[in-house]
Amino acid sequence: MTDRAAATRLGMAGGIATLLGIGMARFAYTPLIPALVDAGWFSTHDAAYLGAINLLGYLFGAALAHRATLMFGARAVLGVCLAITVVSFYACALNLGGDIGVYWYGFWRLACGVTGAMLVVVGAPAALSRVAPEHRARTGALVFTGIGLGVMASGTLVPWLADLGVAVTWLALALISSALALWSWRAVWAGLTPLARTTKHGDPSAALPMLPIMLVIIGYGLDAIGFVPHTLFWVDYIARELGQGLTTGSLYWVLFGVGAACGPIAAGALASRIDFRPALAVGLAVKTVAVALPLVSVHPLALGLSSFFVGMLVPGTVTLTSGSIAALATPERQQQLWGWATLSFALAQAAAAYGMSGAYAHMASYRPLFAVAALSLVLATISAAWAATRRVR
Repeated sequence: MTDRAAATRLGMAGGIATLLGIGMARFAYTPLIPALVDAGWFSTHDAAYLGAINLLGYLFGAALAHRATLMFGARAVLGVCLAITVVSFYACALNLGGDIGVYWYGFWRLACGVTGAMLVVVGAPAALSRVAPEHRARTGALVFTGIGLGVMASGTLVPWLADLGVAVTWLALALISSALALWSWRAVWAGLTPLARTTKHGDPSAALPMLPIMLVIIGYGLDAIGFVPHTLFWVDYIARELGQGLTTGSLYWVLFGVGAACGPIAAGALASRIDFRPALAVGLAVKTVAVALPLVSVHPLALGLSSFFVGMLVPGTVTLTSGSIAALATPERQQQLWGWATLSFALAQAAAAYGMSGAYAHMASYRPLFAVAALSLVLATISAAWAATRRVR
């Protein structure tokens, strides 16, 4: 197998990890909330709680992933997390009713949040650290395309399946995820071997360039604050605050998903031209403008551009952050440092989601939240640009 073919297989396996771990385990639930409530499975409050508990699981998983890999190895962690994630889809097809149903769903939503984070923290560096630098941008694009595909499916495929019933939707997702997980296990993960302990300079004690690494991680955490209004409130903002209705809001979410599907490919192409760190600074700058657009205009063109470019740069900045860390770190440290970045993102995301939800309850307007998000992205851009200017020996 050529290096390019091997990189493609690794990228596809990593893409399946992010598709199952985030694209399906997290984003597929959001458009199912109305169906769960309308079918009488849960109250509106319980359905929202079950969505939030997945983010809590993601935070736990990001914190535990590296330690679990040190104890059991990447191969075992990926195998167990793929299995639990797939089983969670089958489990959510069961309507047990009452408090038992809430606890049952809560357990599995929490579990797939934990395993989803682990799939991202372990799967992405497992793929990127095993490919040559010249293939890294393309492989990174493949790895994080899974997130974009999940966002796009959440706005198109899942609502269509929901018309057939909640249980049918979960079973369809379970069957698709079973096939994908089985292929990635047989094609790549089952044969995964530990990396040789080497560094860029062949010296095990060689120091890493920690300042640019930490600046990238800080920028990634700030990016999490910046993307919260669009990923949580965008449809409701358009539908209710702007008075354009749910159908129109959902169309903008589909456009968001189209952008998300394109994001990793665009990010990989940019990184291959100007390198990962400068590309990350450019991507965050564009995202800043896109998030701030609703503050300037609510014309359909402005809302459409904001939807597409924020959607594109949700997985796009993940791709560029992961690639920046992979370029700065030695192979055996990539997973640990990517875990730190993911934990930074998860903490900032959880805090911002809670804080912005509380702020909206008091202000009854989403516009100030877009301003806070844009300011956070300005700081993220500065952090990434500073990292890009630091020379690495």
